[in-house]
Amino acid sequence: MLWDELPWLIGLFVAVVVTAAAVNFVHPQNRPRLRRVVVLYTLYTSAMGAAIAFHTIDRPTWSDNVALAGSLLQGLLVVSIAAMLVFSVALPTVGVQLPRIASDLVIGLGAIAVILVVLSRRGLDATDALVSGAVVSAVLALSLQSTLGNILGGVALQLDGSIKEGDWVALDAGTGITGAAAGRLGRVRAVRWRHTVVELRDFSTVIVPNAQLLANSITILGRRDGNETMPRIGVMFSVDFRYAPGRIIRLVNEALALAPIDNVCEAPAPVTSCLDFASRDGREALVTYVVRYSIHDLALEEGTSSRIRARVYSALRRDGIPLGMPAMLAYSEPADEVLTRRLSREVDERLAVLRRIQLFQAFTDDELRTLAVAMNDASYSLGETITKQGATAHWLYVLAEGKVEVRTNIDPDGPGGEPDRPVFVAQITAPEIFGVMGLVTGEPRVADVIAVTDVECFRLGKQAFEKVLLARPEIATGLSERIAARRVELLAARDGLDDVSGKRQTETERIKKAITNFFGL
Repeated sequence: MLWDELPWLIGLFVAVVVTAAAVNFVHPQNRPRLRRVVVLYTLYTSAMGAAIAFHTIDRPTWSDNVALAGSLLQGLLVVSIAAMLVFSVALPTVGVQLPRIASDLVIGLGAIAVILVVLSRRGLDATDALVSGAVVSAVLALSLQSTLGNILGGVALQLDGSIKEGDWVALDAGTGITGAAAGRLGRVRAVRWRHTVVELRDFSTVIVPNAQLLANSITILGRRDGNETMPRIGVMFSVDFRYAPGRIIRLVNEALALAPIDNVCEAPAPVTSCLDFASRDGREALVTYVVRYSIHDLALEEGTSSRIRARVYSALRRDGIPLGMPAMLAYSEPADEVLTRRLSREVDERLAVLRRIQLFQAFTDDELRTLAVAMNDASYSLGETITKQGATAHWLYVLAEGKVEVRTNIDPDGPGGEPDRPVFVAQITAPEIFGVMGLVTGEPRVADVIAVTDVECFRLGKQAFEKVLLARPEIATGLSERIAARRVELLAARDGLDDVSGKRQTETERIKKAITNFFGL
């Protein structure tokens, strides 16, 4: 009779192979679940082989007991194969993804049914087995209340879909998490029977018992009304109350809109709001603002927030607005002598930069000092647009630290055709200048200039430059030649000029005439 199991052995072997191939083809992520099927088949074949061996050596009692175990393993194997085909092949093929606990529950119920059927066929009373199982279950439920609560919590979380793998959750005090993980964001890696695995952004992992998640409120980021949304993040900063909120909001919004920031969604656009007129918690006399923005990937939130803060800081600093300090801070007005030394030191630093720039080689020390005194600080963060093509501005930039890229937009097929195509012209490394045509001729900018690192600049306006030119008009000739060379290089990149040398001579004469007219020389 035992040899009658041979067709089952062969048939189940074929079923295991087909199931493994189907899972690898349809849903390879479920490949680890195949281990259970392989282990069950191995145990089943081993049990049936042992039963045949005992039967051969005339040990009928041992043979019957091992054959009973083989029958149980056979039933469990059939249930496992059926569950794999349904939950890991058929349902994913039609786009249905059920939680893992659902398949585990089906396998568990199937195992109970198999045990009862096999016992009944062997002449054993299944009722006694059910009663005994109920008593054992009651004892285990009383002694393992905490564990049972976590298991039921895992079932509830997976079946109602309140937390899914891939969700971003906040591990705050409400979840019962304490220590370094409290107040931090993490991505749900898996919802198990007893616990939920949350991976934090610092590459650490937190195991949260399911009972704690069910007993407390859960903050899920990036989901509303059951639909996925772009998470909205807020970065706060404070400014002295003497600066009008409307001005601060306008400055920051313009800086954020000037150039895209990595990982920040363009829609909805970042927005700055006046959050509070603070007068508590040691923040007296400060106005608190918040920049709210949506991001694509929460895993990169810290770096994205850092770039937002750098953009805000640069925008405020360019306009001479410091970040807020508590009004209770003791502050003494420095003496005139201290202010004089500080100003002299700043002017000397600017002079050192100007002396290293070729355009100013023909200027005397006194002329350079006149320019240095008149320059204003202007810092920019990575990715900001310092000046835009077509803008009119009567100043130039002195690049003291960092690097910028010059890009010009060309229209390949005229108005109404394809959109303008940006063309890389050059990368400028400090110390250097750019935007000189706007200063000396008043012409609109012919290119965009983008900060490719955090940069420190100075802005030199028309008034100080005009003072130097009026005192020594012959400077205009040398200036025209240097400016024309750079101008022709830019136009060649934009328009594809061939006769560069001839164009440079023509451009030199034109620029010299424009300087003469613009400054009234």
